[in-house]
Amino acid sequence: MPEPILPIYEDDFVFAEDEPFALESGGSLQPVRLRYAVYGKLNEKSDNAILVCHALSGSARAGDWWPQLFGEDGVFDLSRDCIVCANIIGSCYGSTGPQTINPATSKPFGASFPLVTVRDWVRSQALLLDHLGIEKLRAVIGGSIGGMQAIQWAIDYPDRVERSIAVGAVPLTAMGLALNHLQRLAITNDANWRNGEYEAGLEPNGGLALARAMAMISYKSEKLFAERFARKPNRNGEDPLRSLNERYDIGGYLDHQGEIFTRRFDANSYLIITKAMDNFHHANGYQSEHEALRRIEARVLLVGISSDWLFPAEEVNAISERMREAGVDVEYAELQSSHGHDGFLAEPQALSLIVRRILSDADDAAQLASQPSR
Repeated sequence: MPEPILPIYEDDFVFAEDEPFALESGGSLQPVRLRYAVYGKLNEKSDNAILVCHALSGSARAGDWWPQLFGEDGVFDLSRDCIVCANIIGSCYGSTGPQTINPATSKPFGASFPLVTVRDWVRSQALLLDHLGIEKLRAVIGGSIGGMQAIQWAIDYPDRVERSIAVGAVPLTAMGLALNHLQRLAITNDANWRNGEYEAGLEPNGGLALARAMAMISYKSEKLFAERFARKPNRNGEDPLRSLNERYDIGGYLDHQGEIFTRRFDANSYLIITKAMDNFHHANGYQSEHEALRRIEARVLLVGISSDWLFPAEEVNAISERMREAGVDVEYAELQSSHGHDGFLAEPQALSLIVRRILSDADDAAQLASQPSR
């Protein structure tokens, strides 16, 4: 993994201090804090901004989790682009979330934190961009839940987005909903969950680790697991034929992934974000999907991942076809990867080749428009 790319600055944007921020669920928050990071500089016209939207466990520091997309061989050129990334409401990396103190009770929200949606996240990001003086985005890009936001941006704010790039992002199928349901049950059935009112040092880490292990299975592919682990005993010398508790290598991997996740993420945030993931459909709030898609003015790139079974490539392609029928300027591309859904993080060079093309086309169009007519 390359060294993280450091932001020029990281700050908090606080809003809804005088009036509550109304949520799609019917709840509200007051005030709301968004932790955000900025890479590169906004130009004089404020027209070089790219909004990067993170996935489930990401943070505002896009240079930490997507460093390969910065620089000469990547997508983001910091001599040209201003990259903005905000931590979503409900997360645990600086933005208002379940760990935030509820002004009404003077205690952390915990499980009483109201449901949030992808549309709520997008609307909060629009307020952030207003605060930063950015009227229109050169592009919005994200993978997984971040891709959901990129699609929603193009629908809800058609006049503010030039390019919408979504990787491995569609409404969840019944299988995806089932997996998220079981992950949340793993957390809420942990004895330490205590209806979401757990204390520091007594978190439901067993349940959260199990939820993460389940998620890791959905993020990878059978082919990748077969290549990496096959039926090998755990690399620490355990013998599965000798004891019920001794594991195969894949078991050791999943347990390790779950354990390290509990060091950096909050269980209540996991519940809130996976529920928002469940509830995402780009047509929510509109009479039909066709009506929603017809709103899009941006050029759209939808990227499916060949081995992704959580967000199947054929589902991504199908949405691109429906966008095309609605008159959207949309392109579908497929990232060839054995890494499953995680391909958007594990194959940055291949992804960059796909994404650079649509951004280069935007540069070419801008250059042509600026040339004097003959």
